[in-house]
This record gives sequence, structure tokens and C-alpha cells, in this order.
Amino acid sequence: MTVLDTRALGRATLARQLLLDRADAPVLDAVAHLGGLQAQEPQQPFVGLWSRLRDFDPADLSDLLVRRRAVRTHLMRRTVHLVTADDALAWRARHGAMLRQRVLGTYRRELDGVDLDELAAAGRAVMADGEPRSMTELARALAERWPAPGQRALGEMLIAALVPVAQAPPRGLWRTKAGVRNVLLSAWLGREIDPPSPDGTDPVGRALVRRYLAAYGPASSADLRAWCGLAGLPAAVAAVREELVSFRDERGRELLDLPDAPRPDPATPAPVRFLPAFDNAILGYDDRTRIIDDAHRGLSVAGERVVLVDGRVAAIWNVREDTVTVTPLRGLCAADRASVAEEGRALASFLSGDEGGRVRVART
Repeated sequence: MTVLDTRALGRATLARQLLLDRADAPVLDAVAHLGGLQAQEPQQPFVGLWSRLRDFDPADLSDLLVRRRAVRTHLMRRTVHLVTADDALAWRARHGAMLRQRVLGTYRRELDGVDLDELAAAGRAVMADGEPRSMTELARALAERWPAPGQRALGEMLIAALVPVAQAPPRGLWRTKAGVRNVLLSAWLGREIDPPSPDGTDPVGRALVRRYLAAYGPASSADLRAWCGLAGLPAAVAAVREELVSFRDERGRELLDLPDAPRPDPATPAPVRFLPAFDNAILGYDDRTRIIDDAHRGLSVAGERVVLVDGRVAAIWNVREDTVTVTPLRGLCAADRASVAEEGRALASFLSGDEGGRVRVART
């Protein structure tokens, strides 16, 4: 079985994630290809798409949210993702049990004795009037009936797990600050959520395996689980295995992939790319060493924005007063510093709307 080293896996990831070459793709197609973008920080998907699409216009993404062709909702790993409307409806029921268990992992004691099906029905009844509500407002409406858990536990269980909701605009629009206001997902999109599959079948699970490998492969079953948070996909992997090819990584783990998916030569040059907070190019794996050193793994869950140099995390960045400031994590040669400064200047112009974007690359 062919062994793929870390550099080969990194180049494959960059190609699948549209980070090796910016793509000439419609925004909706890019969101679908990526399986959504993690989006608890509302402006971050705009940076993620700017780094991936040629001539990206942020108004296009805002328009998709307003026209309800894309939606912000709790999905993979119980985190807020920006996904296409079609994917939200197709995937939500498959994620339902995982969402419940993840909330219970935090609030099991508070929610002990609560009939979750009854709570879900009550939550949907409150939301049925179509009025956008915050998590606190929904929990407050039901707190008299369920006083023991407390509003935080009730709200988290309702919004993140039991009641499929969308975060209504203006939340998530370009250069817009707005609180979270939730509406029923099916009402917002004008279609019912796809029902769970009959016992013994899992077409959604099989589709998730293929979609994940298209955007993240070659990858292991553990990587797939880390991306979606679903534990019950071994049967789906087994069902599509004959469609796939297998590799090994340097640790001996089996990696699966679609046969015709891009696996560039490891020597392929990789441009500097700026990634937003919580980008799935990093979080979408259990073993993240193809793109980030283990010593820096904590950055990916701490919300640090990172810079890729030669395909690997080499710096963090932030914005203050319209200046992109880059702090290297290791020494950069003069050519790399110049490339980082050039891309950082372009990012600063994108974020500020000012052609004279400013960047500062700190010394190590």
C-alpha cells in the first residue's frame, strides 16, 4: 500500500481546500464543496472564502444568506456552521443524536429527569409563530415549566440540539454586527428537514463520507469523525469502501480517498494563505500534523487566525486599526517574509475596503 508522507498529505489538503490555487467557482458551490465553513465568529467565513476564491465578493455570500440559499446553524461537532440550504436540510436529522449527546456532556446533571422529546415539542411550539428569538428568550418562555435546569442549560439544549433553527440575518452578513436571533430551520428555508433514514440504511452517512473525502482526503476514519462529530459512520464507510482507494501515512494508519481526487506532487509550490479562526482545513482532522505542528495544535482550538507558509502554519495574525499584524511562530526567510507581507497587504485591503492596506510582520 502506498505511503503518503506529511508533505504529500498537506498538498492534497491544500488542493481539496482550494488553498493551493484560488478557484473560479460560485460562492455557493465553494460552500457546498467544503461541506460548510465553521462560523461561530460571524465574519470569519468571508476571510476563508477570500483565501480560496478568485475575485471573491463578500456581497455574494451575504446575498446567499439573505435569499436563504445558505444558512448558519448548529451542525458538525455542535458548532455553528455556514452551509448550503440543501445540506442543512439533508444533514440535520443525521446529526440530531450527536447534538443531544454533546449538550448532555455539558449539562447532564442539570437536565437529569427532563423528557427531551417533550422539551423539543414545547420549544418548536413556541418558535412556530415565526418570531426570531434569542436562546435566552426561548429558554425564558419555557423556564416556568422546567425551572430546575436553569435557563442556560435549557437554552443550549433547545437551540443547539432539540429544535433545528437557523440564525437569521443580519447575523453573519458582511461588516455587520448583530446578535443571534433564531428561527425554525424548516420555516426559514420553506422546506421540511429530510426525515431520518429507515433502519438499516444510511444514505446521508454515505454521502457525508464521499463529501468529506472530496474536501479533506486522503483521510482516516478518525479524521472523518473529528470533522463531523458523528461516531456512527463505520457502516457508511464500509458501504462505500469498494468505491475508494487506500493509502498509509507514515504512522501506518489507513487513509481512504476518492480514486480521482487530486493528490498533487509533494514538490508543488504552495502560496502563502491567511486562514480565519477555526478554519476546517485544520479542525477537520484528528491528526492535524499534515498542516500544523503538534506544538502549535492548541492554536487551532483557541481561535487564533493563522498563516500558511509552504503549506504549514507558520504564523498567527490579527487586525487592529485596519492593519494586519503577523506574528511568526518560527523564523521566516526574506522571500517568505515578502510573500507574507504581500498577501497580508491584500487581506488588509479586502477587510478595510481601502486599496492601501497596511501590514506589519513582526520579527522573531
